[in-house]
Amino acid sequence: MPEGDTIYRTARALGRALTGRQITAFRSTYPRLMRANDDAPLIGQQVDGVESRGKWLLIHFSGGQTLATHMLMSGSWHIYRHGQPWQQPHANMRIVLETADYLAVGFRVPVAEMHTAESLRRNRRIPGSDSDVLSASFDAAAAARRLRAQPAEAIADVLLRQEVLAGVGNVFKSEICFVTGIHPYAQVAALSDSQIRALIAAAQKLISSNVLEDSGDLIVTYGGRRRRTTHDSDPSASLWVYGRAGQPCRRCGAPVRRRIQGPGARVTFWCPRCQPMPDGTSIDG
Repeated sequence: MPEGDTIYRTARALGRALTGRQITAFRSTYPRLMRANDDAPLIGQQVDGVESRGKWLLIHFSGGQTLATHMLMSGSWHIYRHGQPWQQPHANMRIVLETADYLAVGFRVPVAEMHTAESLRRNRRIPGSDSDVLSASFDAAAAARRLRAQPAEAIADVLLRQEVLAGVGNVFKSEICFVTGIHPYAQVAALSDSQIRALIAAAQKLISSNVLEDSGDLIVTYGGRRRRTTHDSDPSASLWVYGRAGQPCRRCGAPVRRRIQGPGARVTFWCPRCQPMPDGTSIDG
């Protein structure tokens, strides 16, 4: 599933293909994007850059517009040479940006918006770069304050809020809690300052370790790379607890537990022995 690491790698690949190149054609199945293009045509503009902000991908154009897309669970961006066969049906196409060298195709992208610099600043759903754990401008102290501002909430629920730590998704949520030894149902108020700092550092470390340079293949799909949080070279042992309900913990051997958590009914995994509740209570999986 796309989390901050997959969006970052997608932005990097799109940036390699598009930045500095002139748009020669644009089309979309979304009327609002086509209306925005009618008002301020993209053809003839250059791509100034591509960036990720948490789970959002932003393509900036020289005319001042920014195309913001969110993949949710189904979307992906691919890059092709002209004449190269697509890896998905044309019916799945939602957006196409063409240059003299490449086509960037957004398949089944469920959320796509065109912004000006001002509307992007006003948008409260798209996080700022200082809250993105992969950004050079990420502010860890501010992130700690945002976590502390939700004292009665379970830490795993707060970790998923993109305005708090942009880029953390459901897989990383469980893995971050495990590597720090913190129970996902522990209330934020019950955590020490050192635990809060450890959670933020783990989020940065685990997600950034999954965006290291790879082969540089410009065709981007979400299924082509296995996410890894352990140091085990075995592909089947790439995660500590996520997706491993009932299996032995890789550290202590206790059965990993699973439970639906939070208002979004997201699944959470943890080890009851390695991640005890602060007050000693037990949460059944």
